[in-house]
Amino acid sequence: MQQDPALVHMIGISKSFAGFPANTNIDLEVRAGEIHAILGENGAGKSTLMNILTGLYKADSGQIFINGKKVFFHSPKDAIAAGIGMIHQHFRLVSSLSVSDNIILGHPDVPFILNKRDIHNTILRSAEEFSIAVDPSLFISQLSVGEQQRVEILKALYRGSEILILDEPTAVLTPQEAEDLFYTLKKMARSDKAVIVITHKLREVMEIADRITVLRAGIKVSEVLRSDVDEHELARMMVGRDFLKKKRDKVSVPGDPVLKLSDVSVMNDKGLLGLKNVDLTIRSGEILGIAGVAGNGQKELCETIAGLRPMISGTITIENDVIRKPDPRTMIRKGIAYIPDDRLGTGLVPGLDVVDNMILKDHYGQEKAQKSFIDYKRARKYTSEVLKKYQVKINNVNAPVKLLSGGNLQRVLFAREIAGEPKLIVASYPIRGLDIEATETVHDLLLAQKTRGAAIMLVSEDLEEIFKLADRIAVLFDGEIMGTVKAEESTVEEIGMMMLGSRRKEDFSYEAEH
Repeated sequence: MQQDPALVHMIGISKSFAGFPANTNIDLEVRAGEIHAILGENGAGKSTLMNILTGLYKADSGQIFINGKKVFFHSPKDAIAAGIGMIHQHFRLVSSLSVSDNIILGHPDVPFILNKRDIHNTILRSAEEFSIAVDPSLFISQLSVGEQQRVEILKALYRGSEILILDEPTAVLTPQEAEDLFYTLKKMARSDKAVIVITHKLREVMEIADRITVLRAGIKVSEVLRSDVDEHELARMMVGRDFLKKKRDKVSVPGDPVLKLSDVSVMNDKGLLGLKNVDLTIRSGEILGIAGVAGNGQKELCETIAGLRPMISGTITIENDVIRKPDPRTMIRKGIAYIPDDRLGTGLVPGLDVVDNMILKDHYGQEKAQKSFIDYKRARKYTSEVLKKYQVKINNVNAPVKLLSGGNLQRVLFAREIAGEPKLIVASYPIRGLDIEATETVHDLLLAQKTRGAAIMLVSEDLEEIFKLADRIAVLFDGEIMGTVKAEESTVEEIGMMMLGSRRKEDFSYEAEH
């Protein structure tokens, strides 16, 4: 019996940018009825390959067949017409329009006079078929991030997509929303659609994929069945060498309180309450993980502790010093290190070189200044010593930092912040956009600082990271702390419920235990 042709067949795909190869002679087959994971580190070529499939890029060489027919995509419109739909990591929705209006927006077959009831019913039929819970009459601005993603999926289905591509689909979802998404994707595969998931998360791949294509440095390393591999083997394929995931000692005996927030409230950038009467304590020698869906007060919490955002009520206590009006200089002098999620916008100055960025926070110190002038000879020596100590390999410290890779940017930022042995480290999404090796480097640095006795607040949307590193976990929802638990005594499900707004009845506290 002859096997049906692959729904997607890409042969010998190559693509370069300014002479740098992003994809090199890649073959890819995706069949109807399967979930196919494209796995690789950042920069491995995953997005480039899928952008070629969706008509955003044109390959330098190679061929694409859809359902056995050779195709030439000159634009995304051609790919959509061929039955390809892509759900991007950053959604393409108009917040002021309704769900149904967003779904039909730009559709070539929508009549001039709309029959809202028919459109509404068509959307509901697709939603019911694939267990996608969404109300077509609501505005996008009224929906959660998870619900907006469902709208994107329905939009692709409404256009008749038989091939759906999802780029890092769980990056902004709670565990419960991720499980709902996986259920939907499996139903879509069972209805003979082809589902392609771009990801670097090994756990997700092992949970939902039927087959896995691994890319490394723009080259296809392997194509395997999920049943034939484990996470360790996949990590080795991604990195190119044996990669042993370290396990940390869960037993931790924290010291005295370093940071205490009491009844802290602040405004967000929209003029609304971003934090509401937050109480929080972090002790020396412990990592407190802050979990929550992005946009629930994490930014405001970090910036308040760093002195970048004024409080409208409450106090911050650093060890025994009560600070009612924190500012950046004061918090730096109190021993607060801040590693923001925006490396080049907040953490580093893109146009300045490594030396200037390294001395940015203490250029006024006697060590690197003589009277009113910076002593660059001392500054360069200091920079070299710090980079060597933290194993940051940079060829030219006089080049603008904007030319560095994401991993090196984060290493420079970490090196600057921890070189002075701070009392408290506020790390906001420290591994966002990093590959496996850079991620482990960041985790090792945080654990080393904890061992030294620093207090660490780790903000992350990755629960696997939080459970791996944190001693305690506090969950933020809509600017409030829903609960604080010991990491070893909690579960992903419990944290997920709090991320959705379920308040824990009893919080863990050292004071109560002792």
